Amino acid sequence: MSDERRYVTDEEKLAVAAEQARIGAREGGIPIGAALFDREGRLLGAGHNRRVQHDDASVHGETDAFRAAGRQRSYRDTTMATTLSPCWYCSGLVRQFGIGRVVVGEDVNFMGGQDWLAEHGTEVVVLEDPDLIAMMADYIRVNPEVWNEDIGEE
Repeated sequence: MSDERRYVTDEEKLAVAAEQARIGAREGGIPIGAALFDREGRLLGAGHNRRVQHDDASVHGETDAFRAAGRQRSYRDTTMATTLSPCWYCSGLVRQFGIGRVVVGEDVNFMGGQDWLAEHGTEVVVLEDPDLIAMMADYIRVNPEVWNEDIGEE
């Protein structure tokens, strides 16, 4: 998935991820979206959490975007925009492949491994987008069992 448009600001990158979260919500899934961009801000791949839709615990937003981007020679100069602080699973993906930057839409409703990423050299930018905070809070309130399953809580 390559797009010649350049997404220059972190807010523009996050807007792509946010649209993916809204798509996931319309499909009846968990509203978490992500998008991977190259150094120039071109979209490499976008995706959303599809755990519910695919009955597959491994399809988180970041992994879906990563898969949609296809193979890259290096991920050092890429940016992953994600609507929610990445869980440990997705933080591991960022570390494993050396993704250089992560733009987080919000960490109010969930704090994943973003501090760990920053401690190990990943640039992490947190935007605390009020619309994303509200969307996730509403989802968690209405779907606590699905949410707790998603984050590995009982």
